[in-house]
Amino acid sequence: MLFFFTEKFYSTFFCIFVANMKNLPFFAQNLAKWYQISQRDLPWRNIKDPYKIWVSEIILQQTQVKQGLDYYNRFIARFPDVKSLAEAEEQEVLLHWQGLGYYSRARNLHFAAKTILQEHNGVFPKNYQAVKNLKGIGEYTAAAITSFAWNMPYPVVDGNVFRFLARLLAIDEPIDTGKGKKIFTQLAGNLMDKSNAGQFNQAMIEFGALQCTPTTPDCPICPFADHCLALALNAVANYPVKRNKTQTKNLYLYYFHIQDVFYTYIKKRTEKGIWQNLFEFPLIESSTPLNFNELSQKEVFQSWFPKNAQFKLVVENKKHILSHRIIYATFYAVTCPDACKSIARNDLTKIPVDSIGQYPVHRLMQYYLEL
Repeated sequence: MLFFFTEKFYSTFFCIFVANMKNLPFFAQNLAKWYQISQRDLPWRNIKDPYKIWVSEIILQQTQVKQGLDYYNRFIARFPDVKSLAEAEEQEVLLHWQGLGYYSRARNLHFAAKTILQEHNGVFPKNYQAVKNLKGIGEYTAAAITSFAWNMPYPVVDGNVFRFLARLLAIDEPIDTGKGKKIFTQLAGNLMDKSNAGQFNQAMIEFGALQCTPTTPDCPICPFADHCLALALNAVANYPVKRNKTQTKNLYLYYFHIQDVFYTYIKKRTEKGIWQNLFEFPLIESSTPLNFNELSQKEVFQSWFPKNAQFKLVVENKKHILSHRIIYATFYAVTCPDACKSIARNDLTKIPVDSIGQYPVHRLMQYYLEL
């Protein structure tokens, strides 16, 4: 029988769980023992600097540890504290974030650093609500910062923790609902060793990341195997439960790398949405695929290029997946016999060819420039 958790029956089922686990210290102690043996050596572990913890948590929101580690080290080397980040130009912050994606994270970091400098005299606020009020910080990140830095007893519940607890108790409540998040947060809080909240939270996250993994959990050696309801039901793959699936849409981007002898042209994405404030080549966006003849009929195309411009297809339909978009990018190299003089428009920036590395660009631009 699977347990279906609701707020009404939550306390009853929690009591059943406690009885099954014998006592709460058993859970926390077993988890702590596992963590002492299995934890990874990471630069944001075993430190109390809330700024560095904050940066690591923002990076790891949408990035796996193995990809984010080098970015973290480079970011901290350039911006070692709140003041250095707050006083930097946004373009430089984005340049150091380049390749991580989800650039709103970097813009929010920068904005929040300015807030700390202006409203807290550059000292990271040692208060859960004040931390949560900073731009880009929600309940999860605020709990992580305050528990890791100051051992405050706020449970940290991310995808790893959802998965671990959902399987342990065979919880059918979807994790992507407000009610589900509340139930799992309460459960994590009740299980927490409040005298050692920071380590407990770190251990819960690490257990989900290394032991109770999404597709290949190593159940035979799991220290909680005898108490895992999903394992007993042979239903580990069924948890956690999700109700909502992200709807994705296709987006077709057609880029034009305009090549003069010494200059090229770029454009800053100023509108809200993907890649805001990053630079890219002039482009035409479409919700449907376009062939070259269809592109050439576009008004903006005709305003950019003289009739004798020459186009070479370099990359066709490079696929790039975002959380809500599947992007297909095509790149054309463009040369003009008259040095593309007609392209000098207000919305394009003319730059020396060898200076493009000074501008923050998104992953698709990186891909093209590295060819």
